[in-house]
Amino acid sequence: MVYATIAFGLFAAVTLAFALGVVLARDVFHAALLLGGALTSVAVHYVMLRAEFIAAMQILVYVGGVLILVTFAVMLTRSDSETEVSSA
Repeated sequence: MVYATIAFGLFAAVTLAFALGVVLARDVFHAALLLGGALTSVAVHYVMLRAEFIAAMQILVYVGGVLILVTFAVMLTRSDSETEVSSA
């Protein structure tokens, strides 16, 4: 029981760190990657609660679908002048 509590606290800290990174990230692409980490960490919480189906749906729908859509939208709408300014 102690190990479960330690694991829960560890993944709660990881989830909060990723969520804070999403809010504080300056680049939208990095924020999307951090959002993927936060959503995956939430799926780990579902596994710890013995809700494996909900964890699988969390990964398939949110991480697999929404996050890929956001990543493609960022990559396709970024212009060349923005990439030159950010790299300088």
